[in-house]
Amino acid sequence: MEFVITGEERRALLADARESITAKLEGRRPVYRRSPELEQLTASGDSALTKPCGAFVTLHITPGGQGGKANLRGCIGRMTAAWALEKTVRDMAVEAAFGDPRFPPLSTGEFPRCSIEISALSPMSPCPNPREVKVGLHGLYLSHRGRTGVLLPQVPVEQGWDLDQYLDYICVKAGLPAGSYGEPGARLLTFTAVVFGEEPAASP
Repeated sequence: MEFVITGEERRALLADARESITAKLEGRRPVYRRSPELEQLTASGDSALTKPCGAFVTLHITPGGQGGKANLRGCIGRMTAAWALEKTVRDMAVEAAFGDPRFPPLSTGEFPRCSIEISALSPMSPCPNPREVKVGLHGLYLSHRGRTGVLLPQVPVEQGWDLDQYLDYICVKAGLPAGSYGEPGARLLTFTAVVFGEEPAASP
């Protein structure tokens, strides 16, 4: 990243994401709050919140009454820096909760068991040598045969993948055979991310 996201800014973004989802569930307009100091920085354009930045919002849900590891409940993002970071996070939070085609729309009953994670993305760079990809540092974006796939840097760590598994799974994510990243015409890009989130929600 070309800029630092402070602790206060991270807390504000996580609060924005939660308020965006809450407002949607309650059928009202969201109300975003800032401290006077952060409001001043935002108004002057000196806060990371106002910088154009791609971002993903991920929801994890704790199984009710079962304990154990939280499960993915939605993940949507934008790779490109089209909007200010705060707007990207607000919009992607709503999309992750209600627009991820892998899951039904989030219900009011589920939301208290959800925790939110935000990944603010650096610009993407071409990857001429896939063997130089560093697991846990680099996210991957693959474009080939009219298909695309993206994996955030934390995914291979969470899944316990080594580099070969990581490279193969970006192909699978794009709907391509394993190893397709090495074919002529395949375009593999890397990026880094500033990743932060809420504490996992406790099981009821």
